[in-house]
Amino acid sequence: MIESTEIRSSASVLARIRCVLVRPSHPGNIGAAARALRTMGLKHLALVAPQAFPHENATAMAAGADDVLAAVRVSADLEQAIGDCHLVLGATARRRGVALDELDPRAAAQCALAAAAMGQEVALLFGNERVGLHNDELRLCHAVISIPSDPGYSSLNLAQAVQVVAYEVRMAWLADAPAQVRRTDPPASAGDMEEFFAHLARTLEDIDFHKGRASKTILQRMRRFFLGAAPDTRELRILHGILADASRMARLARERSDR
Repeated sequence: MIESTEIRSSASVLARIRCVLVRPSHPGNIGAAARALRTMGLKHLALVAPQAFPHENATAMAAGADDVLAAVRVSADLEQAIGDCHLVLGATARRRGVALDELDPRAAAQCALAAAAMGQEVALLFGNERVGLHNDELRLCHAVISIPSDPGYSSLNLAQAVQVVAYEVRMAWLADAPAQVRRTDPPASAGDMEEFFAHLARTLEDIDFHKGRASKTILQRMRRFFLGAAPDTRELRILHGILADASRMARLARERSDR
């Protein structure tokens, strides 16, 4: 077990939590988000396809959080930004067509901190100022974060949303979030899971599972199931082996029927 004192005293736990701004359009919001993170002890900010960065407005709005801006990682796409992450939570103000568990910021912070305490890399995603996260971006998430704002006026500035979530992470860290048991094998990363889902889709086609029906719904349900199960790398190797054997047996059956 990880002692609760390790969660609070080890800076490495917070260092495993990164904030990812996806397609930010205003550089000032990047700087304000950097400031919001820095005040809560979080220092890892990543950007996906920013419209303008570096930028003087980002520096000005960071108000001294220059170390956060200097360490920003910029990626061309979201898959690259979170490929090494084991837990991905996406903040969204809208209910989308992607079926995911919904967490408030407090529950999300506790979930993120517990994962980081187990040595997992965690990504907190925030979408574009105007349209938020797209469905294709949300489908890469394990769950969504929904800030319970006034439904009559639910629009939060991007940096404000980052501040709310970062504050809850800080409070969970200070309160000694429940310790979790370490796994002997490392958890599967987001990249590992995408490879598995591609293998699963191929195998279902190989065994004619869909029988002419649309595959989208079942693949979405399987994605949600396996992301929720959060397999480690050994478990994922076992699943790959099962899929490979299923494809092999289907191929042998077809060969026998063709004779």
